[in-house]
Amino acid sequence: MNTNRFKQGLNKLAEVDGHVGETVIESLKDIAPDLGKYIVEFAFGDIYCRENLDLQEREIVTLASLLTQGGCENQLEVHINGALNVGISAKRVVEVFLQCIPYTGFPRVLNAVGVAKKVFQIRNIDALE
Repeated sequence: MNTNRFKQGLNKLAEVDGHVGETVIESLKDIAPDLGKYIVEFAFGDIYCRENLDLQEREIVTLASLLTQGGCENQLEVHINGALNVGISAKRVVEVFLQCIPYTGFPRVLNAVGVAKKVFQIRNIDALE
């Protein structure tokens, strides 16, 4: 294992997802520890650390990608929190979802907005501000 790659990934994961990302990785240790390692090393160590997109842009792309796939509500919850953590407003998160309506359809957007509503309520954020 390239410990620098893993450490770099853990640092980026913490920057984006805070303790939630660490909780996800920890939850995989007793069933699929390699999956956690791949998330840290590849997704956050390799991809999130690349140049040319900042963390806000990466989270916007991630939100749109998870929404369009459908069935990714757990991951959407993590990345809505991540988007808020890197400075994206709740209003902008919702706008990203609205942009997906013509390309993905109302059902998946409604699911994503439902997840966002839950996250905003937990964090005591008014989505209309």
